[in-house]
Amino acid sequence: MRLLLCFSVLSVLAAVLPVMALPQAPVRLWPGAAPGALGTADTDIPTLTPYLPDPALATGAALVICPGGGYWDLAMDHEGKAYALWLNQSGVAAFVLKYRLGSHGYRHPVMLEDAARAVRLIRFRAVEWKVDPKRLGIMGSSAGGHLASTLLTHFDSGSPASTDPIERQSSRPDLGVLCYAVISMLPPNVHEGSRQNLLGEHPTPALLNSLSSERQVTPQTPPCFLWATGEDTGVIAENTLDFAAALRRNGVPFDLHVYQHGGHGIGMGDDTPPFRNVLPWTTDLLFWLKAQNYVAASPSP
Repeated sequence: MRLLLCFSVLSVLAAVLPVMALPQAPVRLWPGAAPGALGTADTDIPTLTPYLPDPALATGAALVICPGGGYWDLAMDHEGKAYALWLNQSGVAAFVLKYRLGSHGYRHPVMLEDAARAVRLIRFRAVEWKVDPKRLGIMGSSAGGHLASTLLTHFDSGSPASTDPIERQSSRPDLGVLCYAVISMLPPNVHEGSRQNLLGEHPTPALLNSLSSERQVTPQTPPCFLWATGEDTGVIAENTLDFAAALRRNGVPFDLHVYQHGGHGIGMGDDTPPFRNVLPWTTDLLFWLKAQNYVAASPSP
């Protein structure tokens, strides 16, 4: 009787809870040592962890996810895995990027190279992972948002003459999602820790300008969803506002949200599947992703 009861409960749960994808094994961005690798430790090996949605839900769209951590650490669960599993519920494939960090001796452009390689690799393996190479965006939080914004403004179309077929792919994301992102490397909005970990003690003015994403937007920058909070004192909302203003000046479509409450690094608020108590930005993002044809439209009542 107890066994039948347990089976009944499990059957009900299976019917009401969304299918939660299991991550695949992390994939190295380069088959051998990554360019500029300082060693062979795990921290010297950038990887992507694929989270693929239930095929019955899959829309073909995908996002590379760059967790934050001030270029010193990586919030892989809070701003990586949780986002990926949540996106999977709406049929979006997600790939969590483990990029190299200033805490292990790396400096720009290594992090940008890792992010660009991630986009190229997914496009190269799009058939295998069942994703549309023309619906591949990038998402990042805090310093991960800075990395995402850097690729959104420093992409290239690939190297046709390269002997590596992955390097022939474009690194341009098709859209960006920036969550309380570090944007500027210049006062008064700079996050000092991220700047030092990314650029070292004495970056040149030219480098500071190049890595201040609000100064690098062009009409070719992809459409973006941006959000921040008014209470965030870690990375102030002016980072997001200045990037949005640059997008507007250049005629780039964007969706901007600055919420009244919330400190830095709040993520989704609820990092536990099935994610029923998440912050409002998640609803706003899904609405925007539907407009970009990344998420299927809800059926009419």
